[in-house]
Amino acid sequence: MKAIIPAAGYATRLYPLTEFQPKHLLPVVGKPIIAYVIEKIEELNVVDEIVIVTNEKFYHHFKSWARNFKCSIKIKVVNDRTTSVDDRLGAIGDMKFGLTKAEIDDDLLIISGDNLFDFSLVEMHQMFVEKQKSVISLYDVRTFEAASKIGVVELDRDDKIVGFVEKPKHPKSTLGSIGIYFYPKIVIKRISEYLELGNNPDAPGHLLEWLYKKEDVYGFIFDKRDYEWFDVGSLASYQEANKVWDVKVRTNK
Repeated sequence: MKAIIPAAGYATRLYPLTEFQPKHLLPVVGKPIIAYVIEKIEELNVVDEIVIVTNEKFYHHFKSWARNFKCSIKIKVVNDRTTSVDDRLGAIGDMKFGLTKAEIDDDLLIISGDNLFDFSLVEMHQMFVEKQKSVISLYDVRTFEAASKIGVVELDRDDKIVGFVEKPKHPKSTLGSIGIYFYPKIVIKRISEYLELGNNPDAPGHLLEWLYKKEDVYGFIFDKRDYEWFDVGSLASYQEANKVWDVKVRTNK
């Protein structure tokens, strides 16, 4: 299995912190966010290559970091050659770029590099192996107010997705898609098809909204009562993540 980490955004909402460095390399309790993500990938013991897709502006930042980062998995950093928000490929566009550049023809783990979470992906991967279908991570945010800010999913009794809306005004559930996807390699062709049809290349949720209508996609739920998860997209979320992880680190010592 191969893993792709789309990391070619410009994170303007985090300026000035991200004006001259990518948000994925921002430290949380002294360690870059992306390092936490890769640790979770390593725990799976099924991924033999990680492809980080970045842009021209931050390519050398990632290359320099990767040279000094100790990892049991081969890491490949690729440059999508974009230079600003205006010419970016979008997260789905970068997935396609990474697949092509790294010549991937294998099952996929696609995971957002600005995700910070404390749960293991092992059981979610087991579900993927059992189903032999796409499986996405869902985080139960517990309130409809919080759900209105993310992509919201509805499941049937077998955990198959039967509804998806990106940032709905009136959510039908509190299950949010949080940017972790296990895809069988057949979906590589689906990603190409999605983009060739002229669909939105940006937020990964748009691909999901299209895909579940074409084939079976399942959801694996992580509950806010049991686990922590942060989408580090703003200064407030970054500061809160540092506070929570500082407590976790001190508690575990």
